[in-house]
Amino acid sequence: MKIHQLDPAAALASLQVTDAGLTSGEAVRRQQEFGRNHLPRLKRTPLWLKFLREFTHFFALILWVAAAQAFFAAWREPGEGMATLGTAILLVILINGLFSFWQEYRAETAINALQRLLPHSVKALRDGHTQVLDASELVPGDIIFIQEGDQIPADCRLLEGFGMQVNNAALTGESVPASRSAEADLHCALNQARNILFAGTSLVTGNGRALVFATGEHSAVGVIAQLTQASGGQASPLQLEIRRLSHLVAWLACALGGVFFLIGSWIGLPLYANLMFSIGVIVANVPEGLLPTVTLSLAIASQRMARRNALVRHLTAVETLGSTSVICTDKTGTLTQNRMSVRALYLDGALIEPTQLPGDHLLREILGRCHDLKRGREAWLGDPMEVALVGLAEGNGPLSESRRLQEQPFDTQRKRMAVLQDTAQGPRVYVKGALESVLPLCRQQWSGGAAQALDDAARQAILAAHDALAERGLRILALAWRPARGDESSDSLDRNLRFAGLVGLEDPPRAEVPEAIRQCRSAGIRVIMVTGDHARTACAIGREIGLLSAAPPTVISGEQLGHLSDIQLQLALDQPDIVFARVAAEQKMRIVRVLQSKKQVVAVTGDGVNDAPALKQANIGIAMGLSGTDAARESADLILLDDNFASIVAAVEEGRAVFANLRKFLTYILTSNIPELVPYLAFVLLRIPLPLTVIQMLAVDLGTNIFPALALGAEKPGADIMQQAPRQHDERLLNSALIVRAYCFLGLLEAAAALTAFFFVLAQGHWQYGTALASNDPLYLSATSACFASIVVTQVVNVFLCRHPRRPSFGAGFTSNPMLFCAIGVELSLLAFVLYTPWGNLLFATHPLPASVWPVAIACALAMLLLEETRKGLVRRWDAAGTV
Repeated sequence: MKIHQLDPAAALASLQVTDAGLTSGEAVRRQQEFGRNHLPRLKRTPLWLKFLREFTHFFALILWVAAAQAFFAAWREPGEGMATLGTAILLVILINGLFSFWQEYRAETAINALQRLLPHSVKALRDGHTQVLDASELVPGDIIFIQEGDQIPADCRLLEGFGMQVNNAALTGESVPASRSAEADLHCALNQARNILFAGTSLVTGNGRALVFATGEHSAVGVIAQLTQASGGQASPLQLEIRRLSHLVAWLACALGGVFFLIGSWIGLPLYANLMFSIGVIVANVPEGLLPTVTLSLAIASQRMARRNALVRHLTAVETLGSTSVICTDKTGTLTQNRMSVRALYLDGALIEPTQLPGDHLLREILGRCHDLKRGREAWLGDPMEVALVGLAEGNGPLSESRRLQEQPFDTQRKRMAVLQDTAQGPRVYVKGALESVLPLCRQQWSGGAAQALDDAARQAILAAHDALAERGLRILALAWRPARGDESSDSLDRNLRFAGLVGLEDPPRAEVPEAIRQCRSAGIRVIMVTGDHARTACAIGREIGLLSAAPPTVISGEQLGHLSDIQLQLALDQPDIVFARVAAEQKMRIVRVLQSKKQVVAVTGDGVNDAPALKQANIGIAMGLSGTDAARESADLILLDDNFASIVAAVEEGRAVFANLRKFLTYILTSNIPELVPYLAFVLLRIPLPLTVIQMLAVDLGTNIFPALALGAEKPGADIMQQAPRQHDERLLNSALIVRAYCFLGLLEAAAALTAFFFVLAQGHWQYGTALASNDPLYLSATSACFASIVVTQVVNVFLCRHPRRPSFGAGFTSNPMLFCAIGVELSLLAFVLYTPWGNLLFATHPLPASVWPVAIACALAMLLLEETRKGLVRRWDAAGTV
């Protein structure tokens, strides 16, 4: 038999301990065997190793090869600027590595947060004497003493308890404090037993003595800690897509570099020229600014989300939330307010709203007197249910003076409590408890201000009212009273009662949640409630917030879930309305895993310790910032600063905009790869001077391109973005349409513009085809400067073209993104620095351009604008024809 099924004496015997507690020597021996009472820590990858990995992945290795080639060429041909190029590439590697490390860094503090749930000290019985011990010294077999307000230091079996109620909300998600007693419980599982106290929970009322049977990693919170650590989290869709994109681009760059090195060798290029050629091909095809631009764009989006009360802990969560297709939400504290509230009353034969309670009704006296609360400085302290009852009683003004004479505390066997109060009308007994416990003790009912007969018809009416309140998922209490004598004993208080009424309580939903659920539906996001609370309560809340339809939903309890295979669970998740109730931490994590196996991008909301493993397993974990536990917040990717479920909708909108913006600036960045690559092809195949140097290429990728790309990342969400379904899991960031548009259309237009400017300058200088130009020849420097300037000018136009692949480039309005014009100003300032300052000329091998070049560059940019707008118009006309 398990420990909760044994009586107290047998429980002591099962752990080989007496009423005098453990001896000090035995406690030391057990600590050596079972370990200290703290949570386990798994070995983590050191930060220094994570940092080094950012400089050794495939994307970085390609650049290392390019840098090595540059330094080798500098060794063979000194003074050609290849050393400067190698240094610049090393700087690119450093920048990418630092940004990537920042993006990947994870503060693994969830276990520290769980550790804070355990108290620092505890009263325990050792060697027959009560001692104050450090909580970490507890071992199985220790007998401890606990009282109201204490945190439970380990999993315990009650030996003796008086009026005990425990708050399990942080661990199980239950919103109502649970009663505890020392009697053996033969018919429940361990996690539902009334004589068990779990580490990390707290005692709301009462006091008692308990036997420790599980400590540290063996306790319930220890198992959750191990689940939290074992779940390494899921790579976000954006991380997977950037990884795929990086590999694709790096392999392409490497392959092209190798192929053109062989071509150069075949046509007889000198080693230096051939190396420079292959390095140029590699650098041209590797978008060095991609990772920094992605990270900075995500950071900008995270700032916008913070202004909408969604704090991003991990940057990639910004985009992940936008691709979310399922939200698994906790109930208590997430959909509800995490406080009890009276929702309905039954008195004088009718169901009424709490606001309709008459100020002089006897029910107020029962509500306001029959409790175990203590008056704090600003509010009542104790059971939240009793706080709600007293709050209703005092809502219609102060109660009359009264003094307590006797009390029969709440007991799990009797399921009721009774008090004897000395009131202005004389001594009275007030009783509250479960209907099945109170109604059989009633001989009359109080209705219309007078005692009336309680016949079978009246009892049936009361039972019908009880069932009606239960259908609404309310917790129901029966109230009764009777006149009394002042000298009655506590054992005789609950006799010959007069039934006064019923009270229905509920943890009410947040007012803004129904609208948030509706918006999730319109955005194609499915919301599934996964709670540790009772199924009936969960369904009632689900119906009230519009999560469940009128038809009976599919309800799966934790016990039923334990008997389902993953395949059965996958099929069950296809039901349109489904609720999971009474689920444990590992079961919630399993639900997330099964949804992910169905190719869903899963977000999980929660605020309790029991939510931490699922929050970490999910594609994105969303914790409550105000009511959530530290463990939940530290395991999450996103924290709602206002605990408002509706803030998720705002965050989803921002997340969806991020993916659209990523495509915009990816188009913008990749477009410039073609005008960087084509000059090298022309250099080899047409035997002309190199139109663009590698260092100028880097000036485009890491200088002039960065700021407009970031401005595209700051574009606001489109008006219809929340009317669209989540994107498919296999939808690529870099799709064929983007590649064709960037490489085969916009890129070729820019390449043509760049070569036009290059040859225009050469023609003005009377260059003859086949004539070699020295690398420091003013004519050559001016020609490469014109090529560079033309790329930048066409990129200025391109930033507007990339705002949308189909809509007119200026349809969004000039004022919708002020950052765009600031970025263009910075871009043109950098261009002026590179071309017209001695430092710029020296660093980037440029020369001031004559005024005659600018009309050519601008005309090419305007031609690019006209051609792209023509393409967009044809696409829109084609789309319109296809919808007719």
